[in-house]
Amino acid sequence: MSWVEVANLANLQEGVGHKICHGGNVAAVFLTDGEVYAVGDRCSHAEASLSEGEVFETEVECPRHGAVFDLTTGEALTFPATRPVPSYPTRVAGDRVLVELPDSPAEAP
Repeated sequence: MSWVEVANLANLQEGVGHKICHGGNVAAVFLTDGEVYAVGDRCSHAEASLSEGEVFETEVECPRHGAVFDLTTGEALTFPATRPVPSYPTRVAGDRVLVELPDSPAEAP
């Protein structure tokens, strides 16, 4: 796992997903209530991008079928999703947003 700079904090909009790709990993980064979260971008139920989903506090709703995921853990909270998505640690250093991503997609949680 490596810490990767993914954005400038000023470029993240509250409640709006930001898709990032690094080393074959694709994640969705969210700023909500002043906190930054990162989860795998692909819904575990269907091939939809969670970065395009609607955010409600610390949850994101899949834009395709409405499954809801917890941004803090990646847990699937509602059907039709039954499996979690990866959840990645984040930190803010000054104005830089960093996400700890696997070194290769095969190492994803």
